[in-house]
Amino acid sequence: MLIININEFKHEEARKIFVNLPVKELNKSVEFFTNLGSKFDPKFTDKNTTCMIVNETIFVMLLVEIFFRTFSQKEKCNTAKNIELILALSVEGREIVDELVDKAINAGGIEPLKLQDHGWMHDRSFDDIDGYLSKLVFMNGTKIM
Repeated sequence: MLIININEFKHEEARKIFVNLPVKELNKSVEFFTNLGSKFDPKFTDKNTTCMIVNETIFVMLLVEIFFRTFSQKEKCNTAKNIELILALSVEGREIVDELVDKAINAGGIEPLKLQDHGWMHDRSFDDIDGYLSKLVFMNGTKIM
């Protein structure tokens, strides 16, 4: 479980939550959720992924299973028997991403993947002591794609 004292960091905009879910066929998943009234952000949509908008601060990233596997070296679990997701939390700066992941590592977590810096997004992950994967990201809106 990721526990962060949000009062410890100053922020100007609301925190955002990105729930990442692997899907077998992206088009069928988009069709399914569209039928439920969901909207998608075309800026974050390609052949491997789409961003389903839940509200102003919560989004669900639907990822083709093969692409989903690039986020962890662990085997994807059988969702018929187990629950699976990656909790991604946006923060206000690169230094906050690094500080929080470093704190997690110092508390016994491990960093399974190297830093991913795409210019517009600074991204680090950690497994907590129970093996749950959390991802912290800073996204610079002025540099997005």
